[in-house]
Amino acid sequence: MPPIHDRRYAMHDEDVYTLTPKGEQELRSSATTISLPEVELLVRFNGVLTLAQIRLGQSAATVDASFDKTFEALLGEGLVKVVDSDPFAASMRFQFSATALTESGAEADACAESLKTSHFYVRIARKRGPPPVRAAGERLSVILIDDEPQLAKFLSHYLRFEGFDVRVAGCRAEIVAEIRKPPIPDLVLLDVMLPDADGFDILLRIRSHPALKDVPVIMLTAKATRESVLKGLAAGADGYITKPVETDVLLQAVRTVMGLQ
Repeated sequence: MPPIHDRRYAMHDEDVYTLTPKGEQELRSSATTISLPEVELLVRFNGVLTLAQIRLGQSAATVDASFDKTFEALLGEGLVKVVDSDPFAASMRFQFSATALTESGAEADACAESLKTSHFYVRIARKRGPPPVRAAGERLSVILIDDEPQLAKFLSHYLRFEGFDVRVAGCRAEIVAEIRKPPIPDLVLLDVMLPDADGFDILLRIRSHPALKDVPVIMLTAKATRESVLKGLAAGADGYITKPVETDVLLQAVRTVMGLQ
């Protein structure tokens, strides 16, 4: 029998919820005033997951009408609230364009072959708007999205030495936080495989964001399969670099994509 789901809350499934100050106080308090099921559900509202994702994360034994009753109680007690919609963090179901996949097919073959021999591939034909005006001496900004701490630390130090300001994110919540921070990055280095997010989905969100759609994105991948390359190119990636990352390859790809000397 499928889990019971109260239709009254179906409209909330794609909403993202977070704790209110009252909810945060409830979790910090040594003597909670709510039931155990409410506590167990309350800790899952992190401002990133949708209600539907939280529901799917529950065990089969608890995904029934009791979930909706517990959620209703948390709402009624003012412990959770819906997060304001954000163009990047909003839960959307992106799909690849069939036309884009077809048009990227031949290029994917060339890219996959290039990754085998030179360990990177750069697409320089994608049109962009005019580059942002920057003050004299202002450093270029890079967001490095990778969940391997040692690699992220190494690459961020290397890029800083080469004159870039680097912000690092390793999970979905950190990605959203860094994307929201000024300035708008001049480049995004994006790992294909992340612990709680899909690199291609993040890429599609970037390309759909009005302020980020023209930012160059280079994918980092340990699996340079044709299918993976095709998805990245169809979604608007500007290049690929294979892991383990070689610093001279990284710098060459970055400078080519960004049009630097």
